[in-house]
Amino acid sequence: MPIPSVALSQLQNAQQIAGASKNNAAQTDKAGQAFGSALNGALNSLSQMQASSDSAIQQLAAGENVDLHQVMIGAEQTDIAFRVAISMRDKLVEAYHEVMRMQV
Repeated sequence: MPIPSVALSQLQNAQQIAGASKNNAAQTDKAGQAFGSALNGALNSLSQMQASSDSAIQQLAAGENVDLHQVMIGAEQTDIAFRVAISMRDKLVEAYHEVMRMQV
């Protein structure tokens, strides 16, 4: 007599676990997309910063009326942003290698 209730209880637990698994997969997918879009936005911002810095340097080299201080500040900001991006890439690659070394 208690056997059917245990079987029913186990079936309900299995259904809840399956539903939670689907929810976790959907949340993981959303988090992955959010991370990817954030990373893409940061790379686009870096690219725009580099293009504007290159443009300012070319204007200065062409002899146009450009403030030298602003050109140097822009170049240094671009350099710092590029170094941060390289450091982030290195940390991501290191984390990937660490995950791949894990034994399941």
